[in-house]
Amino acid sequence: MPTLNAEQLYEVGLRVLMGAGVSEEEASVVAEELQEANLVGHDSHGVMRLMQYCELMDQGFVKHGTEFEIITDAPSFLIADGHFNFGQVSALKALDLGIEKARAVGTATIMIRNCNHVGRLGSYSQKAAKSGLASMMAVNAPGPGGVAPYGGMERKLGTNPISMSAPWGDEAFVLDMTTSATAEGKLRVAFQKGESVPEGMIIDKDGNATTNPGDFYDGGCLLPLGGPLAFKGYGMSVMIDMFAGALSGSGLCRTDLPRGANGVWMYLVDVSQFASAEDYSALIEQYVASIKGTKKLPGVDEILLPGEIELRRRQERVESGVVIPDETWRQITELASSLNVELNV
Repeated sequence: MPTLNAEQLYEVGLRVLMGAGVSEEEASVVAEELQEANLVGHDSHGVMRLMQYCELMDQGFVKHGTEFEIITDAPSFLIADGHFNFGQVSALKALDLGIEKARAVGTATIMIRNCNHVGRLGSYSQKAAKSGLASMMAVNAPGPGGVAPYGGMERKLGTNPISMSAPWGDEAFVLDMTTSATAEGKLRVAFQKGESVPEGMIIDKDGNATTNPGDFYDGGCLLPLGGPLAFKGYGMSVMIDMFAGALSGSGLCRTDLPRGANGVWMYLVDVSQFASAEDYSALIEQYVASIKGTKKLPGVDEILLPGEIELRRRQERVESGVVIPDETWRQITELASSLNVELNV
């Protein structure tokens, strides 16, 4: 299995996307988000997505180069239409506008309709926190999903992730989680590696529990987050559909979209307008010391806070590189060859 460093990850994404006709400006945005996902350990949202994105371009679902249109612009909120450009391109533009509004009036709500897959949602909430804002963000699947409702055995919901963040010194607390038992991309990684997945994540097309990720791609379903309490993950998913789907104008139960399109909801809070920097920093320092000072269970070396594992993985992977599964690399090199692109890695 090849090992790619940070620069090579970026170059692979950039070259493939530009080879598929994407402008350097937009290809750079997407390539950087894919690179960062790999570096922090979320390979499900890394360069393995290149095949999916190029297929969606070929099918006319990803329309690179289209306008980012502002539908409604008010002091504390904004509704935008991504016109099905790359989700990363639309989401970053929306985030920049949201940060500007939150700094002006204290808080901001941003909605994006007609948006493609934004990638790793925690990337945007982390950027907000490192800019001094706390945030809550969620995306839904206005088109076909892969998740069964609690008690069901048909695909009706998206994985509908939610991310929350807050400043933590020069870094950030970042919660980034799906409301399904796992992300679809995690199944794809396991499938390409020929590995099984833990029990309780998926069912096959007949409703039977399974650990074979291939059963999902043969008509099975992801389950809501929560195991025996999966009604909680299901309930969260439904409410994300209300905000990111119904309120954004992105929609629900659409049949004209591929799986993976997103409706986007961002809520941003300028921390400095709610607490002084000195008071906030002191409180966070006290809180972190309290959590990390907890008496630990046998075999536990350290209690980590949300986002900390990604920080450590990033440090490790910047030094050692990212191992790409053979099947993923085969697909990437075949794609590059079909586009007459030299990867040079």
